[in-house]
Amino acid sequence: MGVIIGPRVVDAGVSLLSVLVAPIPVAAGYPSPAQDYFDGRIDLNEHLIKDITSTYVVRVTGESMEGAGISDGDELIVNRALEPRDGCVVVAVLDGELTIKRLRITPDGVVLQAENPKFPDIRVPALSDLVIWGVATRCLHHV
Repeated sequence: MGVIIGPRVVDAGVSLLSVLVAPIPVAAGYPSPAQDYFDGRIDLNEHLIKDITSTYVVRVTGESMEGAGISDGDELIVNRALEPRDGCVVVAVLDGELTIKRLRITPDGVVLQAENPKFPDIRVPALSDLVIWGVATRCLHHV
């Protein structure tokens, strides 16, 4: 079984990314004395992915989720095995169209909420075909 990353499938037994890890946290405020060494390697799969057989990476296009910290060109780690809950950011298929929105379950029905005031929320009509394809667990944001 593999994981789909863009157009290619990677064998689930292959480490996608192993990087060096600093042994101490790095201050984002005032600088702290720097350590001149690293503490070995970590496998980012172990830190970012809970179930490699159900996890995919999808690239985001558009600006409707900017308020959630998700920008055009970012990649989302999406787990298809997680149960979607109210408030989750999800990849949804509504009447055959893919979208990334925050799932809101209200007494009046389901809403796919945009996180940018320039975009309207999508109130899902009762007779629509809605499939929650997966739940976003991480956003890989370009800096």
